[in-house]
Amino acid sequence: MHTPSPARIQTVSELTSSIRGVLETQFPFVAVSGEISNLRCPFSGHYYFTLKDASAQLKAVLFKTQQRYLACKPADGLEVVCRGRISLYEPRGEYQLIVDTLEVRGAGDLQLAFARLKERLAAEGLFAAERKRPLPLLPGRISLVTSPQGAALHDFLKIAGQRFPSLPIEIVPVRVQGEGALEELIAAIELCNQGPRSDLIVLCRGGGSLEDLWTFNEERLARAIAASALPVVSAIGHEIDFTIADFVADFRAPTPSAAAEAVIPSQALLTAQVQNVGRQLAKTMTGRLSLLRHTVAAQRRILGDPTSLLDHFRLATDHALAGLHHAFSEKLHRQALALEKHGHRLARQNPTLRLALQRQRVHALQNQLRQGMDHLLERKANALAGSASLLDAISPLAVLARGYAIVKKAGSEKVLRSETEVALGEELAVTLHQGELSCTVTGKWDRRRA
Repeated sequence: MHTPSPARIQTVSELTSSIRGVLETQFPFVAVSGEISNLRCPFSGHYYFTLKDASAQLKAVLFKTQQRYLACKPADGLEVVCRGRISLYEPRGEYQLIVDTLEVRGAGDLQLAFARLKERLAAEGLFAAERKRPLPLLPGRISLVTSPQGAALHDFLKIAGQRFPSLPIEIVPVRVQGEGALEELIAAIELCNQGPRSDLIVLCRGGGSLEDLWTFNEERLARAIAASALPVVSAIGHEIDFTIADFVADFRAPTPSAAAEAVIPSQALLTAQVQNVGRQLAKTMTGRLSLLRHTVAAQRRILGDPTSLLDHFRLATDHALAGLHHAFSEKLHRQALALEKHGHRLARQNPTLRLALQRQRVHALQNQLRQGMDHLLERKANALAGSASLLDAISPLAVLARGYAIVKKAGSEKVLRSETEVALGEELAVTLHQGELSCTVTGKWDRRRA
């Protein structure tokens, strides 16, 4: 960018555009560390925030299209490293950092991958409390998925033997870290769901570093746990260790020993509870029976001999049956009379009889109509004959039949009535009673002058 001449007067837009060109040319790519503050995300979906340290601050924007590359979600107070380019927003005259990538400062790749997977699976609902199933009070069989050489197995079995020695526990041996551990864990969960039916699956291993526990942070294992038809308990690492499997499992125990205490009830405590409930039930039933005996005795003193009461009720029942039979007979008699009355009325209104009368009326009307039509036709025929005779008397054809003719000029429909209407040599059309003649005028004669 060249420096403009001091003598040239620029507009604000021109100067701002020049500054933006300088910034974008001189700072095409920068990496800046700082603390996020004033974070906001409007309807557009872009992140706008201020990147600051103890002495200065820098406005920054992370566009929505770049957010798919984020290792973690931005938040106020988060120390981050932003990589991008410096530009200037001309409408406000503010320079800002256009962020391409953002990562937590000092976080390793595994921590970032853990945070990214945790956020994505949580968004899918795999950690939701409503999808987690309750653990059985007394499981009939437990499938323990763990390493047969690990101390976690011995810790779990020790507590299980103390709490409920006779409870069946199926040990499913797997590798819990290293190559092939993920596939073995997934296959073990599928085997527990397909084999002899257990009531519960426990994933168990001791503590270790983030790298040692990473198998339990794999997405494939998380989805296998979520797809299990059996409830899954995670007992992985120490109390401070958290894995993706802990969030997906139906129950998370801080240690293998705590898992045994959570899923296996104390046999001695259950026995004591059953005995206590049995004693309370026996005491309650004894008191209830005693109360019922006193109640029966008191009612017997009030009611007297139940046999006499039965005789009284039997007599009352006989009287009630007799009255019911009489009332029923009377009711049937009245219904029969009403039915007979309605039968007579229906007979008088029999549609067959009414239909026969209507047929007779129709036949009579048909005869009247036929006679009227005959008389009308006869009158019309006589009238037609008279009209025909009259028409025949005045018809021009009748006049022609008496020897007269109709004379017209050739090609004209006008009838000639005088010899003055034609000229010598003119063509005429003469209509006779039978046929026509074509004539030429060769002479004219006026009868009145003759």
